[in-house]
Amino acid sequence: MSKLKGWKELAPGAIIEEAGNAVEFKTGDWRTQRPIFYPDKCKHCLFCWLYCPDSSILVEDGKVIGIDYDHCKGCGICVKVCPPKFSALEMVMEEI
Repeated sequence: MSKLKGWKELAPGAIIEEAGNAVEFKTGDWRTQRPIFYPDKCKHCLFCWLYCPDSSILVEDGKVIGIDYDHCKGCGICVKVCPPKFSALEMVMEEI
């Protein structure tokens, strides 16, 4: 019977070897809903950008230009914080 390894002999786990490597992983693959952006309704208040936990709201020159669906997890926070009088974002079911 082989002897079990002690804690000092185990390989360390949960280590992030390189900072900033999350960009390499498309974390939006598992969402069930997606936000749709309507640029003609957007007033560029940037509330959606400020509150997005995934940094998935794309902004250029102080204006929202779209959504990074590779990293958007479909939480819907952007839609909730968009002022109702503009309704520049809408959640829809993800297509399979």
